[in-house]
Amino acid sequence: MAGSVPPEPAYAPPGPDSAPVLHVDDAILVAIKPAGLLSVPGRGTAKQASLLTYLLARYPGLEAVHRLDMDTSGLIVFARGKASARALGKAFAEQAVTKTYHARVAGQPCTDTGRIDLPIGRDWNDRPLRRISRETGQAALTDWWLETGDEETSLLRLMPRTGRTHQLRLHLAAIGHPILGDRFYGRADSASRLYLHASKLGLTHPGTGIAMDFSAPPPFA
Repeated sequence: MAGSVPPEPAYAPPGPDSAPVLHVDDAILVAIKPAGLLSVPGRGTAKQASLLTYLLARYPGLEAVHRLDMDTSGLIVFARGKASARALGKAFAEQAVTKTYHARVAGQPCTDTGRIDLPIGRDWNDRPLRRISRETGQAALTDWWLETGDEETSLLRLMPRTGRTHQLRLHLAAIGHPILGDRFYGRADSASRLYLHASKLGLTHPGTGIAMDFSAPPPFA
């Protein structure tokens, strides 16, 4: 696992056409974020390009209710209006939104499924990294299933049961199967990007109360 924070590469975000909108109505918008693009603007003028920035040009008043890491691709939902933002924010806080990810990792697990139950805390010496800490960490659970694999790499389906920062990246590295392209907890040179993708999203529509499910297959499957 990484012992220090690696140098951050220059931010070269994909353009607006790289983020297709999958669904839009009066209350929500669901889009597919590409890898390498911030979910929301970052600090400084060089990091103002983001998925939210691009979408606001077409959908004024859009509000972020959760985020994906810059290096992660996949499904992300935005709220249209304050009422929807409050409802979705509450749903995420109460873990009422189901999220499924796919990751290609180094090696092949010795079983077809498993649960990673390792608490995660801040690494104060190497921010923004996180670390496994049974003393000071917060509870973190990840369920996983093996979809395909060999001795070199495997495709895993992942369901985080908690929402800790870097949870999937750190959990998989901790069990000896870091995600390919992970510059924080694995080897950045193992792939051209982080092979982590938010592939399914399930939520209750904040306006109608209807259960909705969205899917976007990983581009590296």
